[in-house]
Amino acid sequence: MSPDRSRERIQGVLRLKLPAFEDGRGRMLEAFRREWKDSVFGDELQVNCSYSKEGVVRGLHFHVRQTDYWLPIQGRMKIALFDVRPASPSHRLCITMNLSSEKPEGLLIPPGVAHGFAALSDLHLLYVVNRYYTGADEYGIAWDDPELGIDWGLERDPVLSERDLSNTRFERIEEKQLGEWFGSKA
Repeated sequence: MSPDRSRERIQGVLRLKLPAFEDGRGRMLEAFRREWKDSVFGDELQVNCSYSKEGVVRGLHFHVRQTDYWLPIQGRMKIALFDVRPASPSHRLCITMNLSSEKPEGLLIPPGVAHGFAALSDLHLLYVVNRYYTGADEYGIAWDDPELGIDWGLERDPVLSERDLSNTRFERIEEKQLGEWFGSKA
């Protein structure tokens, strides 16, 4: 069964409303099917699960080749997305959204869209990527970049990794390099 899809304001980002089947035992849902996006998920397919404590912020990360598909399995998250692709009609657009395991939805994030999240509660996140992890396709933008102005929805200072604390502001990433990776504006 294919999920209902809705496009977000950033080009290529899809929100997938997953049908859930409930009875007295609990709930079952189909979390991911390669055919939902056959053109994206080919031979290299990696499924990951992360656990984040309430108050953790992860990101912002972006990739040149990797597509991510996120599904919160338990908990609530606030997601921030920022389009770094110079040729995209949504270039430099930053949006936020909430996802929760109570309302099963997946989020497809294409290459060139920086992404991060705040765990609004203890969070288990299932994520599927279309490239095996090597670290060679990992780039970052500061979680608190003033140009993006992200309100993470946290009541206290976030917990971040050393890597995410060292991410640079977007203005310091060369437009020329982004153009080489993602194409320049016409």
